[in-house]
Amino acid sequence: MKQIIKSMLACALLGAYALNAAQAQGTVPQAGDGELLDRVAVVVDEDVIMQSELLERLRLIEQQIAARDGQRPPREALLRPVLDRLIMERLQLQEASRLGIRIDDISLNNALENIARENRMSLGQFRDRLVADGIDFRAFREQIRDEMTISQLHRRRVDTRIQVSEQEIDDLIASESGAIDRNLEYRLQHLLISLPEGANPEQIREARARAEAIRSEALDGADFSQLVLRESEGQTVLDGGDLGWRSAAQVPTLFSRHVVLMREGDISEVIRSPSGFHLVKLTERRGNEQVQIEQTRARHILITPSEILTPEEARERLRNLYNRIADGADFAELARAHSDDPGSATRGGDLGWVDPGMMVPAFEDVMNRTAVGDVSEPFASPFGFHILQVTERRSHDSSREIMRAQARDLIRERKREDELEIWLRRLRDESFVEYRLDDPLAAGMERGRRLR
Repeated sequence: MKQIIKSMLACALLGAYALNAAQAQGTVPQAGDGELLDRVAVVVDEDVIMQSELLERLRLIEQQIAARDGQRPPREALLRPVLDRLIMERLQLQEASRLGIRIDDISLNNALENIARENRMSLGQFRDRLVADGIDFRAFREQIRDEMTISQLHRRRVDTRIQVSEQEIDDLIASESGAIDRNLEYRLQHLLISLPEGANPEQIREARARAEAIRSEALDGADFSQLVLRESEGQTVLDGGDLGWRSAAQVPTLFSRHVVLMREGDISEVIRSPSGFHLVKLTERRGNEQVQIEQTRARHILITPSEILTPEEARERLRNLYNRIADGADFAELARAHSDDPGSATRGGDLGWVDPGMMVPAFEDVMNRTAVGDVSEPFASPFGFHILQVTERRSHDSSREIMRAQARDLIRERKREDELEIWLRRLRDESFVEYRLDDPLAAGMERGRRLR
């Protein structure tokens, strides 16, 4: 269970239940005679971040980093990135609300059931385990709703802007740093010195000089994770800049041609992008092995119910065709004459070589159980009623056949990271944010002394 909660913290699912947990543990003061209960730390457009929320989030992040690194960082070093994260969460939720994005209870419950299932629990067991660990389930549930809301917002505001050309796919497949069959994975750390939108030449010079100075510190032996925590303005600050393991093709386009030439422990040159100046450290490199997949070649006949053909009649018609095949009729001829699948009927029902996961589960389950040469009994799928015949099976390295589809997805993901960074920066620059406390940490400690 600790691993479950740890992964959720890493995905920023620790925020919404923070205030409830703090109240339960007595870390947020309760109202009393003349006592200051709380303060507004930041005004974020139409919302506010309270000092108690900031302090509780800081406490939880400190625990997370201490569990990961073995030591607690200075709270002063965490204040800016934690506050930035809270601000960006509020701004994105407000934008989603303006666009009418809302996660209904059915979708939310399905997501919670999936989380529980991934951790080998029922939803009830998962809820009980969270409560046993001191987590308010209702607040946790609403935080999942917020994460789903932000994800939908990203799809609407960012994903729809991304276009991938055929030339880009060709270039990726052919490139040294992007070939997706290189069987290499990289673990990277990332540091960003951001630029405001429409930065003037002086701002650009200052940001580049700052990035070069940080790089010099790293080359002189400074801990890169601490430099990230102190200086970076990227989305992975609280993870020490860790981007995790990525294949060569999953490395962001901006970094890929640098990373492929780096050795473990190397720091990249300062890399310029529209969002600012970047440094990348290659912490580890490892190889991958190819995976052979089991392909099936099959053909089928589909009979689809309609306004003039009931499901019972469709099934009976297919049963007659099955009996004719059993008596020696040619499967291909019957498919051409009777199948309602226009794509395969002209080929005698032939579906070609089928990879795992290509067909709907109802069809694939029957296909996998059918021996080569056999014809299945009639069965139902979302498309109607089928009989199928498996003609061949083979173990095949299909990477070449599916390479273009993979390349397209990977290019979209690379572009998405760059586009998301730019969009988040624009959202921040166009919003009203007012800091109400000059020193929220000092104010928080002073409040604690008064309440004691």
